[in-house]
Amino acid sequence: MRAEKVILQFSCPDKPGILAAVTQFLSKNDAFMTEVSSFSANDTNRFFNRIAFQKNDSKAFDLEDFESRFLKDLKEFDIDCNFYNAEVPCRTVIAVSKYSHCLNDIIHRWEIDALPIDIKAIISNHDDARSFSEWNKIPYHYLPVSSETKKDQEKLFKDIIRDNDAELVILARYMQILSPEFLSGLKSDCINIHHSFLPGFKGAKPYHQAHERGVKIIGATAHYVTDDLDEGPIIEQDIRRVDHSTSPESMQQSGYDIESSVLLRAVRLYSERRIMLNGIKTVVFN
Repeated sequence: MRAEKVILQFSCPDKPGILAAVTQFLSKNDAFMTEVSSFSANDTNRFFNRIAFQKNDSKAFDLEDFESRFLKDLKEFDIDCNFYNAEVPCRTVIAVSKYSHCLNDIIHRWEIDALPIDIKAIISNHDDARSFSEWNKIPYHYLPVSSETKKDQEKLFKDIIRDNDAELVILARYMQILSPEFLSGLKSDCINIHHSFLPGFKGAKPYHQAHERGVKIIGATAHYVTDDLDEGPIIEQDIRRVDHSTSPESMQQSGYDIESSVLLRAVRLYSERRIMLNGIKTVVFN
């Protein structure tokens, strides 16, 4: 793959001289660095870095060759790295159920070229979002699911992800629990959004449950999906204060607004290659 603008993510055991060696390599190979972010994690003793760069002479890099020489020249640092073409949008599949507020916001930002993703398909266990999706010329796959059909439905779901070579799957209020079997064979990263009351107020009408208990803060969490339900590494969160005068309906609407904005930020961070895993948590370069 050839690329004129590149994003490099790398991590390695933390020790002196890493960043100097990396930037020296880039400079010697005609790379003009436009953004550099780094973090030393004391708890895991690892160094994390994100560098955006481009060719000094406006020509393209051969990324496979560039990565090979990078790892060879810097082998003493035991680096794990990824090189991304910064001008290629992230191939994405979105899953949604009945509530489409998160989906609508993502599609709008994508339509106005404000989000570097390429939406290849939308999957739903309901038919509610079909008209909006098709109006935006995005293939819509209606995959209803029941306890008897879940295994077959997840196979079709995974086939769509594979056929579209999706790097990212967004659960934009997809109200189905993905099975361990589905996740174990999934090569794409998967991001979910939910209200931040969990593990409290599970099930139907969580905002009404929260209102009954007199909560003073509502919020949302975007995280990677893992086998541990709603416990994957956290990417982004936000909150809003409420009080005794807030009705369940207005609390729910505010919650939907927060969910949309938090998921949107998480998707942007992912597609701009600003998230790195540090064990069971994330390093996020804003």
